[in-house]
Amino acid sequence: MWGNLPKYTPLFLVLAVSGLILLLRNIHTLEKFNCRTISALHQLQSKLDSALRSTGLLQLDRNRSYCGSQGPELSADEAAEERHLLESVAWPEPRLSAAPFQQSSDPSRSFFPKRHGGDFLLARLLSPELRAGVAGRVVDHQNGFYSVLFWLPWAGPAQVEVTLVHPSEAVQVLRRLREERPDRVYFKSLFRSGYFSETTVCNLCLPPHQPLCNYTDHHTGEPWFCYKPKLLDCDTRMNHFKGGYEKDLLTSQEALFFQSDVNIKVPIQASGPNHVTVLPDRNENPETKRSVNADATTFRPSGFYYLGAWQVVGGVPIQQFNDTSAITDCLRGKVVNIYGDSTARQWFEYLSAFVPDLKEFNLRSPKNVGPFMAVDSEHNILVRYRCHGPPIRFTTVAASELRYVANELEGLRGGRDTVVVVSVWSHFSTFPVEALDPEVSLYNSDWYSLQLDAVLRAMFRGLPVVLVDAWEMTLARGLPHALHPPPDIVKNMINVFLSHVCPKRRSQ
Repeated sequence: MWGNLPKYTPLFLVLAVSGLILLLRNIHTLEKFNCRTISALHQLQSKLDSALRSTGLLQLDRNRSYCGSQGPELSADEAAEERHLLESVAWPEPRLSAAPFQQSSDPSRSFFPKRHGGDFLLARLLSPELRAGVAGRVVDHQNGFYSVLFWLPWAGPAQVEVTLVHPSEAVQVLRRLREERPDRVYFKSLFRSGYFSETTVCNLCLPPHQPLCNYTDHHTGEPWFCYKPKLLDCDTRMNHFKGGYEKDLLTSQEALFFQSDVNIKVPIQASGPNHVTVLPDRNENPETKRSVNADATTFRPSGFYYLGAWQVVGGVPIQQFNDTSAITDCLRGKVVNIYGDSTARQWFEYLSAFVPDLKEFNLRSPKNVGPFMAVDSEHNILVRYRCHGPPIRFTTVAASELRYVANELEGLRGGRDTVVVVSVWSHFSTFPVEALDPEVSLYNSDWYSLQLDAVLRAMFRGLPVVLVDAWEMTLARGLPHALHPPPDIVKNMINVFLSHVCPKRRSQ
């Protein structure tokens, strides 16, 4: 019997080490240990984990897909909706999966021997003299040629701007990163019990390299995970904050497709004049008139700028709320609930600053995070702001303040005097920026923004929800793009919002 002991030594070793780890992970009276003892135990467990990994006993397949296995199971209806949403963001793929840099799109040349589409182009028509602008629609003919359709909402001068945001080869890299590296922007949480604290990495999905804390929301099913601390329990999580950005995501060949001033958001120079003069519609040529209308029915933007004011194409007429009394009259007796990202917070800040009777209460909330509240007791107006749940990159957010918008909506009383504003996409992507460096493109590319914009449109199509078209309102403006929309665009957004809250009575 004793002669067989060496045969079972590895088993006994594993059982002994496992028992020690189990003991360490189930210590609930950490406050009784001094910091030196806790540190020693922590170091011991780290060494044990490293030793076991080095022997292959705890090796995990790091290459397998882990996001799908951690998400909730979809019903048949949810799976069908998912397919519909994915179809809304379908993007043409090049015929060559790995075209060399020399054969990629070159914005410095109008004509280039490239036989497939898939480039990400943006187009707009501007008139600085009239402070007018409208977004164009780019048509990809899938053969290296593109057309741009413009709706002509004003008479007078106009200039065409076309920008190559990314060549098709770069789009394929962005798509790969989205699918293979969902952790390239990572988050962290602080866990604390008594005098001892630990910080671990968190994300929408995590490779199971170590035990996980599952914070999936019970009501919405939205997944969120953190690596379990070595010695603390999952319910000791204190906060949430952005950890950082993963580096070295590109191969040397892929990096060539992300060069500032070469192929990232570079204007395409016109081979001829880029200025046109739009003549008044005199309806003198019926054939030409029908041709223009045919294009207009194919593409019609959501709106345009004229004299600096946003006008919608059809729908509710947009009013200009240029004085505080007009806003007060519109919001009298209403509760305005604003949820979302920093752009939603800009709306709250605009209203609380522009309307003097709206007094912001000091809730001692963290800067940029909230929650915030402003009240006009004389006119019975309440405006509230709360940030959306993870992933969120503001700054450090208390775990108790991580609220999903869907859950907040469930708690609203509702009614005709309840107004809800939701903006939930800028922390998954950002507003367009004028110039992107190679690293920013991998996390905040306009292509990611466009994809999320298309998903939101498809998701809410047919529902009694008003879309404030932030994408076109940003693209059509002649101002330099920024991470946050400038005050001029925020004002126009508020005008659209208030025009739907208080639609103008049409004359009988």
